[in-house]
Amino acid sequence: MSGRVVLVTGASRGIGAATATLLASRGARVAVNYASSVSDAESVVAAIAAAGGEALAVRADVRDEKSVDHMMAVVGAEWGTVDVLIHNALIPYAIKTFGEMTWEELGGKLDQEMKAAFLLTKAVLPGMIARRFGRIVYLGTGLSQRPREKMIALGTAKAALGQFARFVAQEVGPHGITVNVVSPGPVGETRHSDVFGPDHQARQAALVPLGRIATPDDVARVVAFYAGDDSGFVTGATASVNGGAAMD
Repeated sequence: MSGRVVLVTGASRGIGAATATLLASRGARVAVNYASSVSDAESVVAAIAAAGGEALAVRADVRDEKSVDHMMAVVGAEWGTVDVLIHNALIPYAIKTFGEMTWEELGGKLDQEMKAAFLLTKAVLPGMIARRFGRIVYLGTGLSQRPREKMIALGTAKAALGQFARFVAQEVGPHGITVNVVSPGPVGETRHSDVFGPDHQARQAALVPLGRIATPDDVARVVAFYAGDDSGFVTGATASVNGGAAMD
């Protein structure tokens, strides 16, 4: 990863922050994207710098084309084109049953999820194609294949993202670019980890052969594999990070 330019979206906390910190520790120059949590993003950058790494906080709403273009310009002016895209930013979604949900809530999540992935991928591909190297990693969810109560909006949108990744992987593979998905099960220590409360988390952990739910660091290490050289002949794949709760 030494010297490579990495853009991590939604990197001010949780999985994104853990991924940014890990990749910086391996020598990457990391753009820490955030939408509104500037103090959290700056804290991530400060921690990376204190450990001897290079990082830059850059604000952007990844659903907005002008905002994405501005972010790419800022990163480009600092370090040049992006070598690795980690798309982790969580687009807001309704937590409701299908019976309670409106089309605006479900369709809106689908639209915004795919628009963000579309805009970011469009933004990084020209530089990757020119260099004949690139790594794209999208954060999915195990809910895409294994439904859980009230999570239809997230699970459906991430299922669409997973299929999008396969099509992009097929198209850009000849240019030396890999495209993969990391699909976590329940993850603790994140903004949404307490949505269902500690009792629900305990029930989830009881279903995991490894005896606990994931941490952001668990997920970050798998993301780092897809972002690095060791995964150079892996593309169009999805890695489940669930401690064995689901085995394919």
